[in-house]
Amino acid sequence: MTQVYDELKKRFQDICRQRNLLDEKVEVQASALTTEAAIGHPEEQDFPLQKGKERLMQAEFRGAAGQAFTDRFGDFRGSLEEILTMPLENNYRRAVFVATLNAVLKYLGLIRGTSHCRHQDPQECARELAGYLRKRFGEVRVTQVGFQPRMVQEISSVLRLRLLDLDPDNIGTEKFGVAVEGPEKTTEALKWADVLLVTGTTLVNDSIGLFLLDKPLIFYGTTVAGAAYLMGWDRFCPKSI
Repeated sequence: MTQVYDELKKRFQDICRQRNLLDEKVEVQASALTTEAAIGHPEEQDFPLQKGKERLMQAEFRGAAGQAFTDRFGDFRGSLEEILTMPLENNYRRAVFVATLNAVLKYLGLIRGTSHCRHQDPQECARELAGYLRKRFGEVRVTQVGFQPRMVQEISSVLRLRLLDLDPDNIGTEKFGVAVEGPEKTTEALKWADVLLVTGTTLVNDSIGLFLLDKPLIFYGTTVAGAAYLMGWDRFCPKSI
């Protein structure tokens, strides 16, 4: 959704200008992280990162790291000004922009939690999330966008859950008793839900506009850290670094 990215760029640029960062030739480097570097060694082996479907791009700005999930990855080096003026026309470029946004806002102390949690933290996060949803919203119907296995496992044990995913290997299968539905079920699943739980990766794959609806919405993950701060969106990511 062009409007979302235009507004993000504007707000990010305003922050950089206020702090005189745009005039500096600042080097920002983004590299695709290995699975071990990204999430360590969780006991379970069913995370998308472990299957090679996606990678975490990591940008570093003055010692601060920011990450973004993407299925198109590679290295990038350039100035903040170049990144702010770069057309966000594919997942790779959007990942570079989003990771950089996260790194800069982390450096400025405006956000935290821009690096993926590791080892057994995803399991603990999922337990906290299931409890949080139930305490905040009650016995609601939740549609989760993006397969995060521990979250599906924990939420489905306490609330009614539908699951949307883009991975053709997952679509049509069942995960922890929940059918994995494809993009063609998006409208139906969103209408059914009382609460939406959406992966921040939608910011990179250009589908985020589908979920900015007039109903409770919670993003999860490191990818959306900076955007959630700038746009005032709810984000749940208590174990990220």
